[in-house]
Amino acid sequence: MFVDRIKVFAQAGDGGRGCVSFRREKFVPRGGPDGGDGGRGGDVILRADVHTDNLSNLFYEPIIKAKSGVHGQGKKKHGRAAQPKVVKVPVGTVVYPAAAPVPRNDDYDAEPTRKDEGTEAEALSTFIPQPSSFPVIADLTHDGDEFVLCKGGGGGKGNVHFKSSKNRAPVQYTEGEEGEQGHFLFELRTIADAALVGYPNAGKSTLLGKISAAHPKVAPYPFTTLHPVVGVVDFDGYRRASIADVPGLIEGAHRNVGLGHDFLRHITRCRILLFVLDIAGSEGRHPIEDLQNLRREIDLYDPRLSERPWYVVANKMDLPEAAENLDALQRRFPGLEVVAISAAESDGLEELKERLRRWLFVETATAGRVEGPETAEVLAGD
Repeated sequence: MFVDRIKVFAQAGDGGRGCVSFRREKFVPRGGPDGGDGGRGGDVILRADVHTDNLSNLFYEPIIKAKSGVHGQGKKKHGRAAQPKVVKVPVGTVVYPAAAPVPRNDDYDAEPTRKDEGTEAEALSTFIPQPSSFPVIADLTHDGDEFVLCKGGGGGKGNVHFKSSKNRAPVQYTEGEEGEQGHFLFELRTIADAALVGYPNAGKSTLLGKISAAHPKVAPYPFTTLHPVVGVVDFDGYRRASIADVPGLIEGAHRNVGLGHDFLRHITRCRILLFVLDIAGSEGRHPIEDLQNLRREIDLYDPRLSERPWYVVANKMDLPEAAENLDALQRRFPGLEVVAISAAESDGLEELKERLRRWLFVETATAGRVEGPETAEVLAGD
């Protein structure tokens, strides 16, 4: 099971309370106070782990609690501090604050009013943040990155701290501090060098399986890919790049139509975008309209994404009408860099890998299709 978004409740451990104790020992009259301090509560720490690929472990453990510190003891013994609760999350996890769940009404017989239903719906809608709608608490982008999600409470003071010349037998002590707690939303954004963007059945999964060692699911029906699949492509000179195959995009995805935001957020970290087109129009659509719709959806979702370098991969060149549609695409956008391939027949893959090497390691970010007239014309979609 692949989980890329989960809401959790995290609670750090409470500090142990201080101890009230007096020294009682033979031949030691008036031994005085010797109550020790309480131990510190455990922290809740998030750690990015390259070997964790999704958030399914938190699906079965949505409540994260660290242990509390041990209470202080006599003879000035400090309580044991609790070990931190370390939670491994995938590299690329973003943490948002989340609203607390709506309390359940104790009156089961009473039917909720329309006003109550609207209030509950508004509260539940806050669980799924849209881009830039909630402040980002943490963004773990490198292996080994750590973030203290909830800090444990400090230990209480024993009565040894309250002795004075006037108070030689203190009975005062302090309780341990409470650990931090809260509701949080974890969202995974796949980190890759390039993303394969296209309509369902455009051949993205087949292409990734041909140029890398990944084994994405391939089937002759739409939305075969339901979660991102990352493959690694090796180049000459001991260089490699990660390519992400993300779920298919349809018109209206910026309004969360289809897989919507489940797809779009996974391309926000990619350096370049590769638009994979069904150049033969085997699904009844024209590739020029597909390209315009894809570019428009990305621009409507996040205008910053449309400023990334992007290129076109014309797939299914082995089918009829592919050459004619490719010629129409190049005449429509003469300055657009297009790579013609057939992923099913493994034709043109070496040229595609050479272009990938140049796009990722040779050309700078400004060398992509960012500010050219073709980009504005594609977004216009006349």
